[in-house]
Amino acid sequence: MENKPGEGCETGGCHSAAVPIKVVALTPQTPSNWMEFAEGLWERNPVFVMVLGMCPTLAVTVSAINSISMGLATTFVLAASCWLISLMRHMIPKEVRIATYIVIIATFVTVVDYAIQAISLDLYEALGAYIQLIVANCLVLGRAEAHAARTAPMAATMNATGMGLGFTLGLFMIGGVREILGSGTFFDIHLFGSNFQPWVVMVLPPGGFFVMGGWLLLFAIIRKRKEKAALAATEMEVQHGA
Repeated sequence: MENKPGEGCETGGCHSAAVPIKVVALTPQTPSNWMEFAEGLWERNPVFVMVLGMCPTLAVTVSAINSISMGLATTFVLAASCWLISLMRHMIPKEVRIATYIVIIATFVTVVDYAIQAISLDLYEALGAYIQLIVANCLVLGRAEAHAARTAPMAATMNATGMGLGFTLGLFMIGGVREILGSGTFFDIHLFGSNFQPWVVMVLPPGGFFVMGGWLLLFAIIRKRKEKAALAATEMEVQHGA
């Protein structure tokens, strides 16, 4: 029995052909080099978010110049070591990877140590043993193990540079406040008159804790306000939608 025109599928005379369905595998989006770089500047700042490298952060940040010098030295070691570790990531045996990372980091720390000593003896004496202690900085070793050993050299270098500059920014923000309040100067430029009484505690070790705590408190307040504003905006959208 043939189907009459117009009967279509109502009489069950036609059969629809099976349509093949394509299954598309979703792959995670690879972050761009700019995202890798910007991550450490603020969103995951090593000082104020991840709270890493606290030993030099609290010890050498008695002035802005010391803070920037320590931060840039750490940035160089971090970027150079992560680049080389990423380049050699397929050649380093897993059993000795940590020891290999430390040897690579120590090599670049030695370069920085001699460079600072040749540039300025006063700065070298001010930073003291904390230059050599970059080898033991958990920020440097952590980036090497968690990121550089798993990514391409360009992405690893960009991420390490961003983390290093974020570390420098954190040190500068602490060192600048301590120098202004503790010495009345900023980059050795006198800001106040002769009647200014320096806050001596700011150039002492407790001053680092006070300033660090103040910055963390400020950022926590800002973050809470942003969360409340976002929650209020979401509630308004839900009410208007209802």
